[in-house]
Amino acid sequence: MPSPYSLPLHTLRLAGKCALPLIFWFAAGQLARFLLLYGATEVAYGDFQQVRLVAVMTLLTFIILTAMTVTTGMLYSLRGAMWEMRARVEEGEAQERFFRVLDRVAPAFAVLYLAWGFQTEDARDVYQMDLFHHFYDQLDAGWFGEESRVGRGLIDLDWRVSLGAMAVMFGLKWLFAKFVEQGKGGLYGFLAAFSEFAFVFYGLNATVFIADARSEWIEHRNVVAGTQEIWAEAQKNVPLWDAVTKFFGDVWPFVLDAVAVPLAWITVAMLVFGSYSDEARTLLKGTRLEKSVDRLEESHDITQKSFDQLTGGFRDRWLPLANSLRMAFKSGAPLFGMMCLCYVVISVTGQYAERGLMTLIGAQEEYAWAFMGPPVTFVRDMIVTVLTMSLLAAAYDIAATRARLNGEPLNDV
Repeated sequence: MPSPYSLPLHTLRLAGKCALPLIFWFAAGQLARFLLLYGATEVAYGDFQQVRLVAVMTLLTFIILTAMTVTTGMLYSLRGAMWEMRARVEEGEAQERFFRVLDRVAPAFAVLYLAWGFQTEDARDVYQMDLFHHFYDQLDAGWFGEESRVGRGLIDLDWRVSLGAMAVMFGLKWLFAKFVEQGKGGLYGFLAAFSEFAFVFYGLNATVFIADARSEWIEHRNVVAGTQEIWAEAQKNVPLWDAVTKFFGDVWPFVLDAVAVPLAWITVAMLVFGSYSDEARTLLKGTRLEKSVDRLEESHDITQKSFDQLTGGFRDRWLPLANSLRMAFKSGAPLFGMMCLCYVVISVTGQYAERGLMTLIGAQEEYAWAFMGPPVTFVRDMIVTVLTMSLLAAAYDIAATRARLNGEPLNDV
């Protein structure tokens, strides 16, 4: 029976056995990411400006899809060294193809990526690449008092064009989601994820424009103005209000980074390794709500069909994700706590190691880090990403092995 406290050693074991494919996936992903970032800064300038800005949004979508593919590929390459996967092979279970796994992971990955705001970092990279690549163009425009469009590739899309593209992607999103719900073959899950990202990015400018116009109208209404005054008075008069809100505001971001984000990524790992279920009974098993499933199944056929029509899309999309979260907690508090602790240690150690290496190298001129910094950052990111992916696989492997030895296999598909 593997101990939850053996997680660090098992992580290093998986990282050592699968180091080459993990490094290959990471390096290929970084190369593809750089090419897409560079393309986004080049395509934004020229004639047919609005068409070009739509292309920038499309490239941003491909940047995120590249991250999704690389994450899935790195986790997939760890399968051969995992105890659970070897046990499944011995039981005669065929190994899934990579594209089948990618198609299953894509919809849930899109939900998690957007829910936690990971796309903000990708948009920031596009903006920084644009500023760095067209630095002299912006400098010349500043010297001569001219207007510059440098760094505006993600915000200058006309709201009418944004709204039209948003409507088109909503239709495609709905179509591909229906194909996924019906279980049709092909990469419909991947296309659904692409449509989900594109729907958000294409419609961002229209959403901001409409929200700004709406908020400008709302903030002058008497009810809203009165509510703001009451809220301000409560902040002044309620005892310990500032202290509590300040403490909560200071601590909450660390709780998210240390607990919620690792849980989100372990959910992706579980989907890659096939431990998911789309049945409500599995999610509610052992709870009081399980009786509601029994009552529904005992009800009239018309009632069951009506319920299926009403909740079909919701159940097919969210139940696999909810079951993966259930399995993470099912493995026990020590293993989940060790996973969160190791996740934080890897992240913090990587940052301090990068800072120490830069101090050790040293540089007399500040501008030297413009070309010395990227290789150091690449090595840091590579080591941190390899260890993080190995950590997720190791946490799942220990949980699944313990469940199997206890007679309750974790893979409940």
